[in-house]
Amino acid sequence: MTQQYILDLLYLIGSITFVIGLKMLSGPQTARRGNLVAAFGMTVAILGTIFLYEDPHGNTSRETIKLGIIFGGLAIGTLVGWMTAKRVKMTAMPELVSLFNGMGGACAALISLLEFEHNVHDPMRIGIIMAGMIIGSVSFSGSIIAFMKLNGTLKKSLRLPNYNIINAVMLLLNVAAAVCITWSGTDQMHYVLLAFVLALAYGVMFVVPIGGADMPVVISLLNSFTGLAAAFGGFLYDNQVMLTGGILVGSAGTILTVAMCKAMNRPLFNVIFGAFGETASAGAGHSVQGSIKDISITDAAVLMNYSKKVVIVPGYGLAVAQAQHVIHELEMILEERGVQVKYAIHPVAGRMPGHMNVLLAESNVDYGKLVEMEEINPEFSSTDVVLVVGANDVVNPAAKTDPSSPIYGMPILDVENAHHIIVNKRSMNAGYAGIENELFYHTKTSMLFGDAKDALTKLVSELKSM
Repeated sequence: MTQQYILDLLYLIGSITFVIGLKMLSGPQTARRGNLVAAFGMTVAILGTIFLYEDPHGNTSRETIKLGIIFGGLAIGTLVGWMTAKRVKMTAMPELVSLFNGMGGACAALISLLEFEHNVHDPMRIGIIMAGMIIGSVSFSGSIIAFMKLNGTLKKSLRLPNYNIINAVMLLLNVAAAVCITWSGTDQMHYVLLAFVLALAYGVMFVVPIGGADMPVVISLLNSFTGLAAAFGGFLYDNQVMLTGGILVGSAGTILTVAMCKAMNRPLFNVIFGAFGETASAGAGHSVQGSIKDISITDAAVLMNYSKKVVIVPGYGLAVAQAQHVIHELEMILEERGVQVKYAIHPVAGRMPGHMNVLLAESNVDYGKLVEMEEINPEFSSTDVVLVVGANDVVNPAAKTDPSSPIYGMPILDVENAHHIIVNKRSMNAGYAGIENELFYHTKTSMLFGDAKDALTKLVSELKSM
């Protein structure tokens, strides 16, 4: 059995584990194991490459100095990634995903820069290198801007006059630069570096104008870019596992992007060029007229205690307050008293798909109680109390009633059909989309103001005293 044969077999094992792991990620019960399966495959592929790969020129990575550099880099990267992931709060998970995705794009771009001088006389390989470099660079700089928007470093979106035209021109310049470098056969590295800088600039200009409400879609789209850039790296090195991984990431990111756009009822073109968050914050939609009514902790506890069915709608405010453990305690108390409790999960609740699922899983909420929007909406009419905790835009009736609203047409949770609605919020401030919520003024709605963790803790204490 030859060395290359063994390496190909390891790559096949790695590719199969990627597919199996991705499949297992589709269900909350198997997602953790799916991650471990895919990580095992990646480890096998990495070690196989280090110890068995030999390029056509006979060079290997098994000299002592090379192994020292490789394993040193692996150790540093593993330690930084592990500590960062362990310490990150659930509220910061979306920006962490964006940051890690940007690092993947940066790796793809750097690979292209390093390989250019080794392939200057092969137009086909130069074309692959330029494609990987430009797409990876756009993913890197765009992901960094998305990261800054999500963590609050970059609080205001920048919209230059005719920015769509400017971005289109920059995109054409990137394509033209790639084509010229590929077909001219130039070996001048400064032209490649110029194209690299141009691609970085386009990534910034691509993301900067997009409003915060659309940032989860942008992150998903940039993730697909990183996968595509990695796939070009697989072509470049004739590396099957790198190619498979890149294709899976690219296709999964694209599918997720389309699914999120569908959940928001917004075409991808409109997300990229419409700057949803900015138009919303500018005051689009009707101003809401009416009055609100408060509810005390005691009244809320009595109402929920004597209910037959309660549906909890978690939102980003729940994550900010780190109230997932308290809400699980509330759920258990109600169920001990014969109340049926479910969680209504909107596809874009939180800051990214699955954000609420992971948050609630952290507090050991039964996966079977997490019900998707399509399944839970018909049940609201038979629900005694809906408790909305920190959610805003995903329960806003304006999506169905106000054609001038930026969220008009977006599928929402039909909480207004329940018998009673309790909304927990810090204040009457607008949600992520920057628009007022008609639900707060509904005759069935009572507002429970305050920090989610504090309010829910008091609610739990009140229920225990009954």
